[in-house]
Amino acid sequence: MHSASDLAEIPFRPAARPVRDQRTLNISAPCEVAVIGAGPYGLAIAAHLAAAGVETRTFGEPMGFWRNNMPKGMKLRSPWRASHISDPRGAWSLDRYVAAAGLKRMENQPKEQFVAYGEWFQRGAVPDLDPRKVELVKPIPGGFRLLLEDGETLQARRVVIAMGLANQDFRPAEFEGLPAELVSHACEHADLGVFRGRRVAVIGRGQSGCESAVLLAEAGAEVELISRGDVIWIGPETSDTTKQTLRQRLRELLAARGAVGPFPLDWLVDRPGIVSRMPLEWRDQITERSLRPAATAWLRPRAGAVRQSPGRLIVGARPVGDKISLELDNRTHAVFDHVLLATGYRIDIRRLGVLAPDLLAGIARVEGYPVLDAGFESSVPGLHFAGSTAVKSFGPVMRFVWGAGYAAHAITRTARARRP
Repeated sequence: MHSASDLAEIPFRPAARPVRDQRTLNISAPCEVAVIGAGPYGLAIAAHLAAAGVETRTFGEPMGFWRNNMPKGMKLRSPWRASHISDPRGAWSLDRYVAAAGLKRMENQPKEQFVAYGEWFQRGAVPDLDPRKVELVKPIPGGFRLLLEDGETLQARRVVIAMGLANQDFRPAEFEGLPAELVSHACEHADLGVFRGRRVAVIGRGQSGCESAVLLAEAGAEVELISRGDVIWIGPETSDTTKQTLRQRLRELLAARGAVGPFPLDWLVDRPGIVSRMPLEWRDQITERSLRPAATAWLRPRAGAVRQSPGRLIVGARPVGDKISLELDNRTHAVFDHVLLATGYRIDIRRLGVLAPDLLAGIARVEGYPVLDAGFESSVPGLHFAGSTAVKSFGPVMRFVWGAGYAAHAITRTARARRP
């Protein structure tokens, strides 16, 4: 049997790119759909399109954001039942993966195991994945032209942007312009062990902030968690049902499949088709309530070595030699070796970096999010967005793996219905 840590040591090998015979294949010939992104959403959408007979090309490093931008030792917040990557036949489920790999089921999976699962899913469901990066998407008559990192171009009638949270990290104004040696965002680290023996301030009180603080302390750093309010702990402190109270167990049994948001709101969040028909103000309220800063309670027993400073605002930050000094709203100062920003993400599709200016100009947006119809299609015909960029239109479930199945079904229906 292999453990998750064993799998983490196996070097990543991207899927082999198909050998193209230049004499018989026009590499610039248009395809029906190009999917940009190879995380859970991109892979799920590609698998559904292929099963529906829609000619699809998918680009990106499989599970790249999860591998490179989330820390070693992190666990999924989603429960097991909501952590399967969707495919139309259920052939590449999480249950089948752990059975094939000889692994033990864990209610909240370690990042390393989920990345390995995603790679296994890709090899089986999207074997022709092209690991090259898409540099630019431009509109052309009848579709789009994609420029790849090696200079190759291709045309597609439709494009699905499934790039997750790439380039969407939020940094408070107080930290703008400060050197990376002193300030970084949590998404910039795949291993927090680099801070062993250093004094680190973690800014935030959500899952990312609390888990980063715990992982830093366990890696040997001196950690202080600074937040504007108290940490809100949600859920049971253990996934072992024999150690849960009756009330905790009942809450788990009554929770919706996706387990996004508090009961009973989670049952509405699990139905993005209904959420999408609500007024924008209602959708915003649902998202704010469901994605409020909170941390899973199973982190709490591990947080004993983390110093917590709730109810504090940072009003200034400046370098002091090779350290950084933070000024708090109570007029006190604290000096650290590094500040880790667990300040979340703010969606702005301009920052994705792949959309040409003339394409961006035609996309209707609300606060940086694209306005999407029932098929996840933007105001530019043929251009779809899935994952976190769809939260404004379909609700908070689009920030979680569980939402990928709904997005894949909707986009596939649209692609099939509007085929030339």
